[in-house]
Amino acid sequence: MNQMVMIKRVATVALLGMALTGCSTMKGWFAGKDAAAKKALEPAELVKFDATAKVDKIWTANVGKGEKRIGVRQGPVVADGRVYAAAIYGGVHAIDLQTGKKVWTYEPAKEKKKPKLRLSGGPGVGDGLVVIGTLDGDVIALNAADGTEKWRAKVPGEVISAPAVGQGMVFVRSNDGRVTGLDAENGTQRWFNPRELPALTVRGNAPVVTGPGVLFIGNDDGSVAALAMQDGRTLWDQMVGTGEGRTELDRMADIDGAPVLEGNTLFVSSFKSQTMAIEGPTGRPLWARDHGGAGGVALTSSTVFVTDNKGGVFGLDKASGSAMWSQTGLARRSLTGPVIHGDYVVVGDYKGYLHWLRTDNGEFAARAKSGGDALLAQPVAADGILLVQNVDGKLTAFRLAQ
Repeated sequence: MNQMVMIKRVATVALLGMALTGCSTMKGWFAGKDAAAKKALEPAELVKFDATAKVDKIWTANVGKGEKRIGVRQGPVVADGRVYAAAIYGGVHAIDLQTGKKVWTYEPAKEKKKPKLRLSGGPGVGDGLVVIGTLDGDVIALNAADGTEKWRAKVPGEVISAPAVGQGMVFVRSNDGRVTGLDAENGTQRWFNPRELPALTVRGNAPVVTGPGVLFIGNDDGSVAALAMQDGRTLWDQMVGTGEGRTELDRMADIDGAPVLEGNTLFVSSFKSQTMAIEGPTGRPLWARDHGGAGGVALTSSTVFVTDNKGGVFGLDKASGSAMWSQTGLARRSLTGPVIHGDYVVVGDYKGYLHWLRTDNGEFAARAKSGGDALLAQPVAADGILLVQNVDGKLTAFRLAQ
């Protein structure tokens, strides 16, 4: 079953890659010899603008051999002044957020007659632990202080999203739709909650998001579920993107970006281009709008920011979901989910560029390049520093100039 799921997901990545980057085969099918039509399927060219913000690259670090075309959207996490990052091959690293200096590195020991572990899910951080998952279903917990290994556990299916840690437990979402609750002290399984997968899904899983005694899970069928932390029972289930259409490709509605909980309201966006605000305790929808995508959301005090599958960036009114502005200048550039950095919303693209947009109107304010490789993971911002990890395992930190 896991092998079949993997095959379907890899096939999906290939289809989406062709669709989003405008490859020559797809252009040939749909555009024929019409040069204008071919041009319309290509990623938008970047247009020069007068920058109103200045961005400085302050450090870079190599965290190992990156994911390349595996499509797991591996990115860093920040806690207590440290950046924790991993790559498929290269171990887990703790890095000083301000200087980029490595504090410790963990390299999993290779077991005899077994392939080398491929670190893919995470890391996730909490309660003094750094937790990483692998493409083979391993879960490894490290001491956050020095990187020493505390325990290992096994779950069915790949782990390609960051585990969550809280209330004495580690919560792991695996690629077969199952969520497993493990004891944070020793990795013993406490409970699991299974979920049936659609026939075809987008490559990727939403990270588990924690609330007060509750977990929020974005599912491949376009729904969000709330689970009780202590026993894994489902408290409510709400559809965000309905899987409708004539073909399996049309019906893909995955939620692959992390939902964001603010107070009692959960904000979530799906591959079906729908964003929803949900009352966290009950699962009752507050509003829904047809803007969004699988990359996740970002929030300010008044606005929800999303990117869609066509490369659009949108600012939605937080109270009603109404579109306040849209930016279409990055069309078909396979954008990451957005992040707030100072007074700007930032997205990355398939060529390694980062774009700073004004939060009030979506106008371009600054642009910088993190390298020549694609950005898939949603950038992270902490203490005034923006971090992004590309598919080659390069981690880059930026700061807005004063």
